[in-house]
Amino acid sequence: MLHGARQCGKTTLAQLLAEARGGAYISLDDEIHRQALLDDPMSYLARLQRPLVIDEVQLGGDRVVRSIKQLVDADPTPGRFLLTGSTNFLTVPNISESLAGRIQLFRLWPFSEAELTRTRADIIDRWFQGDPGPVPTESLTKTDYLALICRGGYPAVVDSDPDERRDWLQSHLETVIRRDVAQLADVRKAASLPLLLRWAAALTSNQINVSAAARNLEISHPTAVSYLDWLQTVFLLHEIPAWSRSRWPKAARRPKFHLTDTGLAARLLGLGPEALASPTSPATGPLLESFTVNEVARQLGTDPKGRSLWHYRDRQNHEVDLVLEGEDGKVVAVEIKATSSPALSHIDGLRWLRNKLDTVNPGSFVAGILLHTGTHCVSLDGRLHMRPINSLWSD
Repeated sequence: MLHGARQCGKTTLAQLLAEARGGAYISLDDEIHRQALLDDPMSYLARLQRPLVIDEVQLGGDRVVRSIKQLVDADPTPGRFLLTGSTNFLTVPNISESLAGRIQLFRLWPFSEAELTRTRADIIDRWFQGDPGPVPTESLTKTDYLALICRGGYPAVVDSDPDERRDWLQSHLETVIRRDVAQLADVRKAASLPLLLRWAAALTSNQINVSAAARNLEISHPTAVSYLDWLQTVFLLHEIPAWSRSRWPKAARRPKFHLTDTGLAARLLGLGPEALASPTSPATGPLLESFTVNEVARQLGTDPKGRSLWHYRDRQNHEVDLVLEGEDGKVVAVEIKATSSPALSHIDGLRWLRNKLDTVNPGSFVAGILLHTGTHCVSLDGRLHMRPINSLWSD
């Protein structure tokens, strides 16, 4: 199962795979194919070449998925079906069959900077070896990072001019909400969905107070919860859960939310690079954090070692933007700052977490990385380092 946001490249990738392996491709976006498949799924599927790509499989619902299950059980040879979907396969309400034990899930994101620059995406491995990463050969300015934030990673518009990108993003947003969500959800106040997404964009990289959102949008608390879930189901929003060790009872439990694509977030807020460059812009720091978190999440999505992504915050105002944890309990902590002149005070959260883990679980803290918009590459005592953000995708 290859799932991810609409227009992130799933269909193109799936068609290339089908062509390379001599398979067949059908899209359930096509009403004729969809109805023929729903009328007699077993017969329809049986006559098509393998491997078979079924695009937007969620539109076929349980009837199609259960038929695939029967065929897989009859012949469990791996790789006979490649399913794609623009909604999270595990949370779509019209599909109760999870294909547990029969399916491998892959999430496709919009482009990462490592993909766009065709560089080796091994920074997470290096961090877990205590290596803070390379000194980038290319120096980016803060202005450069703001342009990357507003460009985003959707393949259709990474090379477009700002006007074309703005129009495309607006149309894309309307398509996802009116088509994907409306087809699968019981949305009684559809006009509230774009408003909620805009509200989430303004709070990207923060913990969301759902009660405040419900009050501001004049919807019920259960409706706000449901709509936030739907925005995650169609991959417009993703969450970073709170990290804690059981012995740390004061750790916060609420996740942080991030817009999946910062180009879309900037469009929702009506902001371009010039507006974000203003010293008084409240959106610059959160959008830069989401941009950086998304880059790490994209690279972690291809990590074979089962590392997980968290954030940390407690009631004593100790905070770390990202905590990466391996299955062996090893921890890498990451702090993200919009400044191009990092100071020692900016690593206070990293230093606190290092000291805490050195006390309660010696040897588990591998490295703390401060990512910033300047050019400083400094390694400090005690496994703490400063690196430019573009060290994430630099050779």
